[in-house]
Amino acid sequence: MNKYLKLFLFAFAISGSIIGYEASASDLSQDHQEVSSEATDETVSGDHAEEAHHGPAGWSVIPFVVLLLMIATGPLFYEHFWHKNYPKVAVALAVLVVSYYLFGLGNHHSPVHALFEYVQFIALLTGLFVASGGIMIIVDKKAAPLTNVALLAFGAIIANIIGTTGASMLLIRPFIRLNKNRIKSYHIIFFIFVISNIGGSLTPIGDPPLFLGFLKGIPFFWTLSHNLLPWIFAVILLLIVFYFMDKGNKADYSFGEEIATPTGKIGLRGSRNFIWLAVVVGAVFLDPNVFPWVPGIHYEGQKFSYIREIIMLAAAYLSYRFADKQALSGNDFSFEPIREVAFIFVGIFGTMMPALELVGNFAKSPEGAALITHNTLYWGTGLLSGFLDNAPTYVNFLTAGMAADGASINKVSEVIGYSQGAYANSILELKAISIAAVFFGAMTYIGNGPNFMVKSIAEQVGIKMPSFFGYILRFSIPFLVPLLVIVWLVFFYFEWI
Repeated sequence: MNKYLKLFLFAFAISGSIIGYEASASDLSQDHQEVSSEATDETVSGDHAEEAHHGPAGWSVIPFVVLLLMIATGPLFYEHFWHKNYPKVAVALAVLVVSYYLFGLGNHHSPVHALFEYVQFIALLTGLFVASGGIMIIVDKKAAPLTNVALLAFGAIIANIIGTTGASMLLIRPFIRLNKNRIKSYHIIFFIFVISNIGGSLTPIGDPPLFLGFLKGIPFFWTLSHNLLPWIFAVILLLIVFYFMDKGNKADYSFGEEIATPTGKIGLRGSRNFIWLAVVVGAVFLDPNVFPWVPGIHYEGQKFSYIREIIMLAAAYLSYRFADKQALSGNDFSFEPIREVAFIFVGIFGTMMPALELVGNFAKSPEGAALITHNTLYWGTGLLSGFLDNAPTYVNFLTAGMAADGASINKVSEVIGYSQGAYANSILELKAISIAAVFFGAMTYIGNGPNFMVKSIAEQVGIKMPSFFGYILRFSIPFLVPLLVIVWLVFFYFEWI
């Protein structure tokens, strides 16, 4: 178990693990350069631009840690200051780290790359948030555990069609309305567990990490064929736990008011917004790295998308401009949740660059590669995906896993081979990375984009949500962590299924 302990400490003590390691950063950069030497010329030039700079110092992760601590403690201990000033705090910390990269390290590549990733991230979330905000699903049924279980199961399925963000934004409001007279925080947390994260494990559309894998060359239906059993297993277990929790919920917040007898019908307003939702989802595939005819911005040998982001933001504007006003009113729609997400993640994308770079370098070094098995990839990818953005974490550990087998993530043929078992144990390694990146995204409010947005929408309508640490202590540790351990034991450690 020694190697698991090392990876555990590595994942939870990023700065401590890496400060002593940073002295050899230049050697690791050279090692990584050798690993990447067989990449395509276009990607190599981008890699060389990044490798030409010195690695960040261990202390540079401090702004990221400070931001996480303020996200965790602000709403709890200094709520007025935090809600008034969180945009300034997030932007200031991001500017601090970006300035260090630009002027201290002379590294323009990483901030530019983070900027484009942020724009792609927020354009998708904005498009899905606004388009779904104009769709009002009316579930006129009695709030009951089985009804809630059915809605959560439905959300877990459609998360693979319109993404975890799309499914979350489409269903969170009807889920809240359905349970308005008995809703508690556990309803929202299990919604985040099932729909905003674990549900989207079966297709590249489902969750951003899997989409990045698809762009790198992993076949579209690979996730469906390999992640299906863990998905079924995890979703069913969560729904069983939720059912018994909900069955014991005897709360009544109607305060004696007469409640109309439910008709049992399901209604819909603003159905034309499904067209805009489809436009946003369809635009996801317009990537210049996949389709050469799609215009892109060329920077240091890399191509960044901008057409799809314009389409997504245009769809957001038009869907709001021509939305059914009664649907918007019925959903209590406002832009505050997406505003909060936009500012918080400016800080996260800006400050997490040193953490991701140092973690990635260590994972790809000889010392890190010696720790790599499908078990350590599961826990390493997972633990970091809960606190860093799970998409770049997925790429870093996929790169490390392939490098340990002598393969390069920059060669499509080798990525396909890795997914088809051309390397020893590579299918199980890729499965571990894929499952962990998606499942562990539910560990915290910031593990995956929809989490924070769902929390914000719930708070907007008056639901008292747990703090950052409260979420982890009251829900993640007692409910999610045991599930993640069981999934590991069944599918990876013992490989029973």
